[in-house]
Amino acid sequence: MNRKNDDVQTFLTRIFNNIELAPALFYAWQPGIRFEISDPYQSYGEPGHLVQAFERSTALFDAVFDEEDEVLFVTDINVPWNNPFLHKKPLNVYRKYIKQPKMLYRLRLENVQLSEFDEGDITTYRFSYACRKNDIRYPQLLRAICYEDFGHPSRILKNKQSSCDIYFINLSKKLIYHLYDDRGCDIIAADKEGIRYLYDRFNDWILDYDREKIEEVFK
Repeated sequence: MNRKNDDVQTFLTRIFNNIELAPALFYAWQPGIRFEISDPYQSYGEPGHLVQAFERSTALFDAVFDEEDEVLFVTDINVPWNNPFLHKKPLNVYRKYIKQPKMLYRLRLENVQLSEFDEGDITTYRFSYACRKNDIRYPQLLRAICYEDFGHPSRILKNKQSSCDIYFINLSKKLIYHLYDDRGCDIIAADKEGIRYLYDRFNDWILDYDREKIEEVFK
C-alpha cells in the first residue's frame, strides 16, 4: 500500500489510536516531546527576539524529515460557520509555500469537528497535501508560524475571526510535528524509539515544565 494514499484520519486511526489532531498533541499522546523554541528571557520588543525560534524550529524539522519521507502537510482553519469567504484561506498557504502550485489538484479537503469547538459556532476545514520535504518552502513557512501572533506581514492569517493550525505528518517514520507558535513545538511518535534520537540530540531544548514527564518515558 502506498502510504500517500492515507488521508489524515485513516493515518491517525491506524497509527495513533484515533487521536484527535489538535493542540496540544504532547498532552494527548505519549511518547512525545515538547520543545521550547523561543528564548523566554528575551522580550518581544527586542530586535531579533525570534531568531532562536526560527533556528530551532527549522533544525527540528530537518531532524524529523528526510528528503525521501512521505509527508502530509495539513492545515486546519477554524472559522465562524457562517463566513464562507474565510473557508478558502488555506489555499493561500499552499500557493505560497508549495514549490509547484500546479500540483494543488492533490489537495484534499474535509470538514472536521474538533472537541474544543463543540459549541457548533466554529467549523474546521482541514486541508491536506501529500508531498515530500523538499516540495515545501518549509523554512519560510515555519518562520510565518512563529510570526502568527505578531503584526508581521508574513503571518499566515490576518483576519481575527479565524485561527489556523499547521501539522506535518511523517507517514514514513510515523511522527507528527506541530510548531504551535513561537513558544514551542510538539513532536509525537508511534513508538518512543522513533524519537529517542531527538531526546538525545536536542535534550537541552526540552521545555523544563514538562521535562520530568518526558524523562519518565525515555529513561
